[in-house]
Amino acid sequence: MQESTENTASEELSTDAAARDVSFEEPQGEAGAQTAGGQTGDPPQELSPEEKIASLENENADLRDQLLRRAADFDNYRKRMFREKQEAYDYANTALLGDLLDSLDNFDRALSASSQASDIKTLVDGIEMTKKQLVSMLETKYSLSSYGEAGDSFDPDQHEAIASVPAKVAEPVLAEVYLKGYKLKDRVIRHAKVMVNMPEEKDAQL
Repeated sequence: MQESTENTASEELSTDAAARDVSFEEPQGEAGAQTAGGQTGDPPQELSPEEKIASLENENADLRDQLLRRAADFDNYRKRMFREKQEAYDYANTALLGDLLDSLDNFDRALSASSQASDIKTLVDGIEMTKKQLVSMLETKYSLSSYGEAGDSFDPDQHEAIASVPAKVAEPVLAEVYLKGYKLKDRVIRHAKVMVNMPEEKDAQL
């Protein structure tokens, strides 16, 4: 009987101790939770006025540096474009002039030969051949063509009338060509200078 009473008392003491332990740990858990919540939920620290000013000054300096770099890049681009445009203008006729050198060389040879030539016809033939080569090169490589022959219809867009004479013609025609006209492809680069035969019954003025 005494042993049973001792066991019961021992169990009660254990139960009381466990209860005390639980009641002691619960506040600790709540405090821990509050502490953790305080660490993760704190708002970000606000910058002082001096720090804000320093941050804005750094940002302004960075933007200014970017602006200066872009301005320098644009200035270099503008100068490069101007230089390339000027070079294209200065050397636009390089290919044409290079092709003309052969004709110049042939004319130099003709002039050199003329001082010793005994046959004028041979000299004339050489000059004529040089001219044909030059005209052929200009026509095939650069689409340059000449126009204006006696008997052609007069076209004020292509011909410049130097004089006119009445004649028995139905419409104005070229009586004589003083200077040939030239076209670059379809564009007139020099009008032909001509004399025009005008119909007798019309007093047209050119």
